[in-house]
Amino acid sequence: MSQKLFAELGLAPELLKALERMGFEQASPVQAEAIPPLLAGRDLVGQSQTGSGKTAAFGAPAVQLVDPHSRQVQVIVLCPTRELATQVAEEVAKLAYFRKGVRELPIYGGQSYDRQFRGLAAGPQIVIGTPGRVIDHLERGTLALGGVRLVVLDEADRMLDMGFREDIEKILETVPATRQTVLFSATLPVPIRRLISRFTREPVEVRIEAAAMTVPTVEQSYVEADWRSKTEVLARLIDYHDLRYGLIFGTTKAQVDELTEALAARGYSADKLHGDMAQGMRDRVMRRLRERKIEFLVATDLAARGLDVDDLEAVVNYELPWDAEDYVHRIGRTGRAGKSGRAISLVSGREFGRLQQIMRFTKARIHRIEVPRLEELEQKSTGRLVEALQATLEAGQYPRQEELLRQLTEAGHMPGDIVAALLHLFNTELARPPERIAEDEPGSARRERPRREPRPVREGEWTDGDPRRAGTPRMFWLEFNLGANAGVQPGDFVGCIAGETGLPREIVGAIRIQPDRSYVEVAKDCLEEVLAAVNRTRIKGRRVMARLGRPQTWRAEAGPGRSRGGPGGEEG
Repeated sequence: MSQKLFAELGLAPELLKALERMGFEQASPVQAEAIPPLLAGRDLVGQSQTGSGKTAAFGAPAVQLVDPHSRQVQVIVLCPTRELATQVAEEVAKLAYFRKGVRELPIYGGQSYDRQFRGLAAGPQIVIGTPGRVIDHLERGTLALGGVRLVVLDEADRMLDMGFREDIEKILETVPATRQTVLFSATLPVPIRRLISRFTREPVEVRIEAAAMTVPTVEQSYVEADWRSKTEVLARLIDYHDLRYGLIFGTTKAQVDELTEALAARGYSADKLHGDMAQGMRDRVMRRLRERKIEFLVATDLAARGLDVDDLEAVVNYELPWDAEDYVHRIGRTGRAGKSGRAISLVSGREFGRLQQIMRFTKARIHRIEVPRLEELEQKSTGRLVEALQATLEAGQYPRQEELLRQLTEAGHMPGDIVAALLHLFNTELARPPERIAEDEPGSARRERPRREPRPVREGEWTDGDPRRAGTPRMFWLEFNLGANAGVQPGDFVGCIAGETGLPREIVGAIRIQPDRSYVEVAKDCLEEVLAAVNRTRIKGRRVMARLGRPQTWRAEAGPGRSRGGPGGEEG
């Protein structure tokens, strides 16, 4: 793809001025290819890697095409998560800085309805939202799409994975048939191509080949680490590679909380980012990270997409994601703008299957590295100290300590002994001594994976009388007040939970739908977050009420009820 200046793409002076204010002059490949046809009114299908600038690729034309004098919604952008919706809205606001009268509004689950009602009543031309919340406002009559000129589906494949297909189709059927349609997706599976065929008109295709999705500027490696030793292994890797600025990804908010506390206890400057945090707190954390007031941000995948931070040295996967595409999005936070970066994954025995899937998907070589030993850490520390001393001596910019040296030498100490004692004191005070890992654990001389002993199944785990499920992660049943009589399907619950919480669909297990109620299995670690997010939302126009509750038996009875098998289960 060609490299061009934004001034060559047909953008209005207000947009060029805004881009210059944002520090941009040269368009990325996807921007150079997408902006001209979008300004010309063409439909477009884009496939690009994370960090490629796709938000500005559709955001700049959207801002330019709206009529600032009209208070109708003219652009609707659909995003899979509230975090991405917020980030897209922030970038649109920056692009519209010099276009007076253009307003944007993010709408998503977990935010106050009253605030969204007031925002919609103010007449924004550009609405950015999650499909579930957009449908909710359509059914309430608080959002009208009759004036929409442009529809954007951002990360369309992820929205379909989260169960939003019906909501997306309903929205696309609601907007005027003459609108312009834009779709961005990391992959283009059959369901996405069906959407393209049904809802677009001779779209322009902008594509980065799959090879580009391997993030070639990032050095990718993994280390074998037993889950009990991961924090210690992480600390050794940080010290050995002298990492000072990076992202560390966990899979649950509880894991993020615990890891952040553990790093702080070891003397690292770390903060956290996950879905339980209010937006104001997230903004403060991100500001501290960008200003380098913290060394490491520990985050869930909530922060993996659309995170705009430059110059990160490294991304560490404390635990591998379930989705190979999420891995690409995670490591895409480093090695940006042509700079080199590092991605290190801590892989326990149960995660090796995921690692193989990631390597097949990315077509990249993820090489194995060893856990640094204590002796290696000491050698690295000594080497860095020698380099710093040499640089200081060569610069000559340090205070002379003749009086101190005179006192010590008169006391009978040799200069070499004095230097050795000073270095000993320095290392004792400032070094972060790592704890020992048992020599039979991963990273030591013995390279065997730990044998996992079977354990008794506890109440509440993902078994419910089905022996095939014994030993799998703990899941709890939630009872919903909607059933087959309300027209709900399994995808409605998956979409509602994933869309309102921003959590991956894998936290949802089996789903049993009965005539007047439904039962959904949810991962124990996410239970409180799911309950807080889904209660008082709507599915099929009906208010949702969820509580802890379990069906009488595992197998579905005959009748209208439907069941979706979770991992290890079957379709019922």
